[in-house]
Amino acid sequence: MICELGEQYGVNECCRVLGINRSSFYAWRQRQDKVNPRREKLKAVLVKHHKASRESAGARTLAKQLQASGHSVGRFMARSLMREAGIVSRQRRRHKYKSPGVEALVAPHILKRKFDVTAVNQVWCGDVTYIKVGKRWLYFAAVLDLYARRVVGWAFSMISDATLTCEALRMAVEVRRRPANVLFHSDQGCQYPSHKFRNVLMEHGLQQSMSRKGECWDNAPMERFFGSLKSEWVPETGYESEHEARADVQRYVSRYNTVRPHSYNDYRSPVAKERLAA
Repeated sequence: MICELGEQYGVNECCRVLGINRSSFYAWRQRQDKVNPRREKLKAVLVKHHKASRESAGARTLAKQLQASGHSVGRFMARSLMREAGIVSRQRRRHKYKSPGVEALVAPHILKRKFDVTAVNQVWCGDVTYIKVGKRWLYFAAVLDLYARRVVGWAFSMISDATLTCEALRMAVEVRRRPANVLFHSDQGCQYPSHKFRNVLMEHGLQQSMSRKGECWDNAPMERFFGSLKSEWVPETGYESEHEARADVQRYVSRYNTVRPHSYNDYRSPVAKERLAA
């Protein structure tokens, strides 16, 4: 503003009216005149990564992505670049937990929040979330392998029933080539204690574990995955059609597995971490 008005009214008068110290203004203008090409280049790369994440990535993640591209950038420098570029990270919306009230076939809480596993196909977690489609809800069931937090199975339905969770589990079994002795953990949502779902577990030799009633953090990795999906990817207004929702959520799953850096994996993607262990 002072730069524009200074030509007409004079810098001294503008600084006096706006209550700004003249030396501070001249120091600021001097900094603006000395544009750092390297910093501008870093800023452009940072903005590109931020847009690719649909504005969800924060300073820590962006710093890791810049480092992976060969740039020496720390978290605090990334935060400074974000401030200069005028970009912020989208924050996760708070999850509203609702207890289904199902007590009938509740399995024991075997996992007991031991989320750090040492190999693939030791522990899978499952859950269901809902996504707005027009004036209805599309239900999305997912299965997560805890070793690298990789999504190994999923399914969609306009009805939230045991068929939905069974389809997601069957996909995981096929994708993982029918592993044995896997512990499957979920909350007490009405789909998981059902006879239908338990029969699929027994059919494939999987052991069942369930969170305690009302303890959503007993299944924290799934809560985090769905929280990231909702805050990073799904539009706040939802989707116009079921086809659009399915396609876009599957794009996120692909990105989450192969591209998105995960702090639990030392900022590697789930697929990258599994390859290291192979």
